[in-house]
Amino acid sequence: MARLQRTLSLGSVVLFGIAYMTPIIVLGTFGILAQSTTGMVPAAYLAALVAMFFTAMSYGRMASAFPVAGSAYSYVRKAISPKLGFIAGWAVLLDYLFLPMAIWLIGAAYLNSAFPAVPQWIWVLAFIGITSAINIVGLKLANGINALLMLVQFLVLIAFVALCIHYVGGDASTPLWSIKPFFNGDMQMPLIMSGAAIACYSFLGFDAVSTLTEETRDPRRTIPRAIMLITLIGGLIFVSVSYFVQIAHPSFQFDSVDSAAYEIARNIGGDLFVTIFLIGLIVGQFASGLSAQASGSRLLFAMGRDGVLPKSFFGSLHERFGTPVNSILLCAVVALLALKLDVTTSTSFINFGAFLAFSLVNLSVIFHYWIGGANKGLREFVLFLLFPFIGLAADLWLMVSLDHLAIYLGLSWLAIGVVYLAVLTGGFRRQPPEMDFQEAT
Repeated sequence: MARLQRTLSLGSVVLFGIAYMTPIIVLGTFGILAQSTTGMVPAAYLAALVAMFFTAMSYGRMASAFPVAGSAYSYVRKAISPKLGFIAGWAVLLDYLFLPMAIWLIGAAYLNSAFPAVPQWIWVLAFIGITSAINIVGLKLANGINALLMLVQFLVLIAFVALCIHYVGGDASTPLWSIKPFFNGDMQMPLIMSGAAIACYSFLGFDAVSTLTEETRDPRRTIPRAIMLITLIGGLIFVSVSYFVQIAHPSFQFDSVDSAAYEIARNIGGDLFVTIFLIGLIVGQFASGLSAQASGSRLLFAMGRDGVLPKSFFGSLHERFGTPVNSILLCAVVALLALKLDVTTSTSFINFGAFLAFSLVNLSVIFHYWIGGANKGLREFVLFLLFPFIGLAADLWLMVSLDHLAIYLGLSWLAIGVVYLAVLTGGFRRQPPEMDFQEAT
């Protein structure tokens, strides 16, 4: 049976998750969030952080109980049922198959705007080719590259925040510290939650690392700790950076919402800093694409090895590199759709899959620890029923806060998954194929 090698430490897993998040995306999506929340981006990120915190706790508990690759798919399958586990995996596939495409498409669009003489399709192919080659060679190389790319992102973010503080300091009428970005008399909770539903796109990396369980040393301890650290560190970055940017530009009116960060960067740092910001953003997109494709391919590997997807194609590893090459190449082929799709179409339904998977993982904690547990004292009630229920309720609230197109597209993907499951199980008369790949730790 094919097995992945355990080579990743806590630091490597945390770095992988933060790189997947792409911290600089807080600037890339600032205009959209500012407009949707009427100038309360930090409040949206804080609401998203609270929701993701409880969900991250559930992921950590399930990663400790079932330290295997597969993320939400494995947790729900083992805690509730194989059929519902397949649906969870199908929801995650929506994210992991289409997220690399969206990431590379955004990066290509920025490069095309900076170098209009170079067709956008060339940048798309370059992103796909370079990222796929690195992931085929293996995660050890990807970790080293991620460390360098993360450093560049953080330097740009630090410079952006420093310039925001300097910009505000030159205006005596604008205080540096204010509660208004988080709370004011005009705030509307539906708008904040709508913004939080979008802001959760930035948090998707915290659950991606659970697919690396079989490559992590001491996964029962490392993965839960990494998930919480990634969520808290990422949330702190998003809330703090968006706060200072919001203070520097309190208005939610922009010349172009999609390029709002360019406008702000020019105001606070001039044309030179706009160039630096562009470099940082592209570096961030590359790092995120690297992590997204790796996580997606490993999820496909886990489902293929269980026989839920064709085992001969998805359940094999490269003899030399020990990586799921077929799954990596499939992610690359799916990303070719970026040659025909726009950013809005490719990203509109990603969060639907995330919220569905998050909800099922919270539910799996209740099934495994509370319903299936022997002890039902106050501690167990809080940890295994109350907290995951809060996470479940928050995820469902965020899901219904998405725009109607995202919900319709997500439901369509879900319907396709149900039909495939019916075919796979002979009309739901038998369980979907599964393999016991629990490893001793």
